[in-house]
Amino acid sequence: MPVQHQVRADYDAETIVVYQAYPPAVADPALSAERFVPPFSFTRMTWIKPSFLWLMHRSNWARKPGQERVLAVRITREGWHEALSRAVLTTAGPEAVDRAAVHVQWDPERSLRGAALNHYSIQVGIGRTLIRRFADEWVVGLTDVTPTVRRIAGLVQTGQASKAQRLLPPEREYPVPPEIARRLLVGS
Repeated sequence: MPVQHQVRADYDAETIVVYQAYPPAVADPALSAERFVPPFSFTRMTWIKPSFLWLMHRSNWARKPGQERVLAVRITREGWHEALSRAVLTTAGPEAVDRAAVHVQWDPERSLRGAALNHYSIQVGIGRTLIRRFADEWVVGLTDVTPTVRRIAGLVQTGQASKAQRLLPPEREYPVPPEIARRLLVGS
């Protein structure tokens, strides 16, 4: 993929970590059950983001109402690839987007301080037709990273960016298969 549109993530041979922010009413039952359970919504699209800093920008470091808890959601790479292979760019025609099981959009990546960077981060919306597979088959682990989020935010606010930087998850370029990468840039 071009450097400007690159999937960067924390991953291993079998899994990839994506991030989501929830209210405690959703996060606590999910963490207790070690999987998503009600009141997690199985009837609406859920957006997953492999970029930790993009989610920090989106959730205002877990301070935005309804996004006070940040979960690191470890999913199978097989599920990740299935989602990407079924994705339609949100910039495609309205009919294609309406029919799509998965939506993809690219948004400016963010710096530690929230500034927009000159490359893009992927956001993946898992639609209603796949949400159960996501929750029941693809998710292999949930970790509450909210304490780390708050610690990093505190370090940034007190001018200790180098200490904060050391606490960030180890994201690196993810090897998206070429046939999927083409779809993520030009659509289908």
